[in-house]
Amino acid sequence: MTSARRDRADPVPGVNNRARYRRILRFAARHLAVTWWFELVLPRLGLVRVAERTRARRMRLFAERFRALAVDLGGLMIKVGQFLSSRLDVLPPEITKELEGLQDEVPPVPFAAIRALAEAELGAPLSRIFAWVEETPIAAASLGQAHRAHLSAANAADAGLRSVVLKVQRPGIDAIVDVDLAALRKVGGWLSHVRLVANRADMPALVEEFAQISLAEIDYMHEAVNAERFAADFTGDRRVTVPAVVWERTTRRVLTLEDVTAIKITDLPALVAAGIDPAKVAPVFAAVMFDQLFTEGFFHADPHPGNIFVTPGSPSAAERPWKLTFIDFGMMGEVPGRTRTGLRKLLVAAASRDGKGLVAAISDVGVLLPSADTAELERAMTQLFARFGGMGFAELREVDPREFVEFAAEFGDLVRSLPFQLPENFLLIIRAMSLTSGVCSSLDARFNLWDSVEPYAAQLLRNERGNVVQDLAQQGLETLGVALRLPKRLDGLVTRIEDGSLSVANPRLERQVARLNRTMHRLASALVFGGLLVAGSLVRAADPVLGNVLMIASAVPLLQGLWVGRRGL
Repeated sequence: MTSARRDRADPVPGVNNRARYRRILRFAARHLAVTWWFELVLPRLGLVRVAERTRARRMRLFAERFRALAVDLGGLMIKVGQFLSSRLDVLPPEITKELEGLQDEVPPVPFAAIRALAEAELGAPLSRIFAWVEETPIAAASLGQAHRAHLSAANAADAGLRSVVLKVQRPGIDAIVDVDLAALRKVGGWLSHVRLVANRADMPALVEEFAQISLAEIDYMHEAVNAERFAADFTGDRRVTVPAVVWERTTRRVLTLEDVTAIKITDLPALVAAGIDPAKVAPVFAAVMFDQLFTEGFFHADPHPGNIFVTPGSPSAAERPWKLTFIDFGMMGEVPGRTRTGLRKLLVAAASRDGKGLVAAISDVGVLLPSADTAELERAMTQLFARFGGMGFAELREVDPREFVEFAAEFGDLVRSLPFQLPENFLLIIRAMSLTSGVCSSLDARFNLWDSVEPYAAQLLRNERGNVVQDLAQQGLETLGVALRLPKRLDGLVTRIEDGSLSVANPRLERQVARLNRTMHRLASALVFGGLLVAGSLVRAADPVLGNVLMIASAVPLLQGLWVGRRGL
């Protein structure tokens, strides 16, 4: 049975899966009915205040019940809660706050079931492949669990390593994922017909975004490819290390990786005992995450403390006797080049505390719709920078909590009122930066993210500045080409009119075309003038002679443009 058929009907045969499917739909239907009653019916009966007075409590109660459902069902429901907790653009804080702490920890699967699945996937008894496998998992999550192991002598020789981590999917997780996605698609379809929700978010699209992430996470071949791509991005970088993939013992449901277990990044006592200053780890971790987001465009979207180790190295190392070791590459984000350029502008605006520039950068990234009235958002961002900009976490803790609550409520209402919906890759960026901030603050309470943002933004500016003249020249030539081609095309149009090959009902069209022709000539002259003038001013600092020549030459197209303009009077 195909996944498409499963989405339309009862997804997977079996009493348990049918019960799971119905339970999810019952939960959704119940809370949709409650929302419909309070948000649509009561206001029409003149009881708006009743709906407003109970809204916060109802949202909080929904989040609490969903959290209980997710913990009980496991599977994708925990992932749904984590996904919803990041949708600050769609959901009220009563929901996101309750769900943000939802952990991906569930009771482990008995090892006998794990052994059976792994042997079926690898095509051999585990005793033939591994010299030893620890039956107690080192981590158990909703989609799979991990066990330490040692490869047999022959396999260790082939792989070039012995200590590994054997990551195995939970038996039957494919069927559970199909059931959960089918139920979620059904609920998304319901919500698409509710105006209150449809005006704020495209729910079917959100479900598909979530489905893509989830299906990628349960494909361990995909995770293995991600690990190698991530490692390639940091080849030669002494700050970062990545576990090697044992491809011969990896399938879609089983992943065998080098065991790189070391000191958990937030284990401060262990770091100190190893002679590592936690305060020095924080800025390095932030810089590595910035490189992923703004330079490489391929980033770890789940950098929580359990996925980052600090690996001690040689004490005699000149620069740094430790490295950051990343694991678990199931959830990765990718930033297209155009979006990455917008994010760089956003970073520079944030570093310079430029509220208006920040909003403009957000618009460039494509987050805000063209119909958005950005005046209020610019005002809010300016106030945010004026009040809290540049503060470290220690300073923020000294701010009156009531001030935070008031500002957060006002800012959150404003954001949710704007016509935008964050694209998924942007959500993953927000998630990654949020986790980065949390890890850095736990390493050093005095850590100020601005201290890392500002030098990085300055470096971006230096890197970008070298391409300014080239980019300006390219854009100028493209525009100039269009401008120079327009008169020829307009002349052709006039010729067709004179030849009678184009019938024209308006006798004033010829005069209008001639006027437009002169305007295009003036525009071309102005573009050449501006290009020569700007190029001369930029080059003049390094080469005064060439700079002065270019600036003097700019007078020629300027005079030509003025003459064409006077001739047309």
